[in-house]
Amino acid sequence: MPSGIPRPRMRDVEILPSDDGRPHVRVAPGTTLTGREIDVSIAHDGHFAVAVAVIPDAVSPSTVSGEGRIAPRELPDGFRLPARPRDGHKGTFGTVVVLAGSQGFTGAAYLASMGAARSGAGIVRLLVAQSIYPILAEKCTEVIVGPVPEIAPGVVGRASLSGVLRGFAGADAGVIGPGIGRDMSTRRLVEDLVPRAAAPLVLDADALNLLSEHRSILPRLSPQIVLTPHPAEFGRLAGLETSVVQQDRRGIASRFAKQWNKVVVLKGAGTVIAAPDGRVTQSPVATPALASGGTGDVLAGLIGGLMAQKLPPFEAAVTGVHLHGLAGMTLEASLGLAGVLASDLLPEIPRVMERLR
Repeated sequence: MPSGIPRPRMRDVEILPSDDGRPHVRVAPGTTLTGREIDVSIAHDGHFAVAVAVIPDAVSPSTVSGEGRIAPRELPDGFRLPARPRDGHKGTFGTVVVLAGSQGFTGAAYLASMGAARSGAGIVRLLVAQSIYPILAEKCTEVIVGPVPEIAPGVVGRASLSGVLRGFAGADAGVIGPGIGRDMSTRRLVEDLVPRAAAPLVLDADALNLLSEHRSILPRLSPQIVLTPHPAEFGRLAGLETSVVQQDRRGIASRFAKQWNKVVVLKGAGTVIAAPDGRVTQSPVATPALASGGTGDVLAGLIGGLMAQKLPPFEAAVTGVHLHGLAGMTLEASLGLAGVLASDLLPEIPRVMERLR
């Protein structure tokens, strides 16, 4: 396989003897690691069977650069990797602050903060409720973990606001929501915090569920916010049934991105990224390997980390979704369609980034 060609994955390749002793090959449909479908043909003779994958335009000059890297044509509109200067230091690559986790959901805090760290962000600061601090301080040794006041064991609320705002000081981007719970006081904290945060934000998971109880606030919040709902969360935010959302994912995501004046990432197979200015990108990558708890927390942290490295919200969302999807495809190839854990994505993200540089 020449360098620079998106490597194909042959799923379920079996070479079996037939009754007359000649080989019989069964090959499932193939895709490349960038999500492109490929044709597979099989040739037989008396002794051998060969499966041939045809990758259209794979070697055209417009697709592969002279250095053997994937050219922009292979990447979705809006994809952009952050600059990585050789003389950079941790301050160069931004600070991400993550507010996440609660009792029973410490994993969400870990995955979101490590997703930000694996994006290449220079510093990641994780803010968690006081009583779950010991768990995360031991688990998250590569990020700065800070305890904030809690209103109940493992629960942050309105009384936590001053401590959370201190934690957000100096942030280049923030991630709010993974696993923080749905206590009424937590909702008030989110409603008070988001307008006061000066940095671009990713609002995910419970932050979205809490805001769905006060939907009128959304258009008034900063446009430098990325919303990352799955279809059910989107339905709650928009006041729609999930089935209605799924009938026209692209159109509905674009409509509400404009209405809310926010970048919307409507997750699912064929994730849609929509901007308030009308730009819409749909991810060409989909794999059931990503269908496990916590993968969305990794994505939220990844997008936040890219924004901390000065990518605008739409570009950070497109880039994060594509890197996340390609990491999932890589894991599908190496581990399979089932059994991939959210934490498996973490070391794959920088490998995918390097392959695309």
